[in-house]
Amino acid sequence: MAHASFPRRARGFTLIELLVVLAILTLLAGLVGPRVLNQLGGAKSKTAAVQIADIEKALEIYKLDVGRYPTNEEGLAALMQRPGSASGWNGPYLKGDAVPTDPWGHPFRYANPGPGGGIEILSLGADGAPGGEGENADIRNAH
Repeated sequence: MAHASFPRRARGFTLIELLVVLAILTLLAGLVGPRVLNQLGGAKSKTAAVQIADIEKALEIYKLDVGRYPTNEEGLAALMQRPGSASGWNGPYLKGDAVPTDPWGHPFRYANPGPGGGIEILSLGADGAPGGEGENADIRNAH
């Protein structure tokens, strides 16, 4: 006796199955997304701290060559272009065409002397305003 073969029916996903998977993916993105963004933000603060350390090292080399740190008027630009009063200048002291900006696109602030004496290199954080917390917090060199 021959078996009657029934054609196989192609089975797809139902609308309910697709909605359940979509809901699960949305929940996962809601839980993981903010953590990833916080890590990314923290990386910008760390990048600013590394940039400040690099600028501070360049300023030390400038001081060895010239005998002093740049004045407030000369600013960090003295690391890239020789100021008129800087004999012994042997720069540029930083890579690139210009003094780098912080990770948020703001220029670093420089003070000589800084509030605590010595030099100060400062990034105002994500908001570009003094003070703040988290990503808006100020980042400065150790002096």
